[in-house]
Amino acid sequence: MINRRNLLFLVFGTAFGFLLSRAGATSPAIISDLLLFEDLRLLWVIATAVAVGGALTWLAWRFGWRARNTGEPISIEHKPFKRGLIVGAVLFGLGWAATGVCPGTALAMIGEGKGFAVWVGAGILLGAGAGSWINRRLEKD
Repeated sequence: MINRRNLLFLVFGTAFGFLLSRAGATSPAIISDLLLFEDLRLLWVIATAVAVGGALTWLAWRFGWRARNTGEPISIEHKPFKRGLIVGAVLFGLGWAATGVCPGTALAMIGEGKGFAVWVGAGILLGAGAGSWINRRLEKD
């Protein structure tokens, strides 16, 4: 049975996926044009998301918003650099370059019925698993 919180996540996720689709973020051609600086429409979508996220983060800090589930103040903690981040960044970039798909929009593409996105999703899972495995190996050294 779906509880209220999961239903809320489903509704917001579906709405977010719809907005990604409408913005063109699920089109490999539009993403490619952005990365080649030929069509910057998607850049404005990204810039708007960064601005809204930044404003909400500042408001959370300024007014001391608290997490609903823990009651703790919302904060962003500094995370230390790890050598595995380099490996992860390389895997991320190679996967994006090989598929022409922004990893953040793969689920929305699957929702649109783009069959190749299933392979992209599998690659994301494989890459995340490989990156995690390599990171653990590097931490042992």
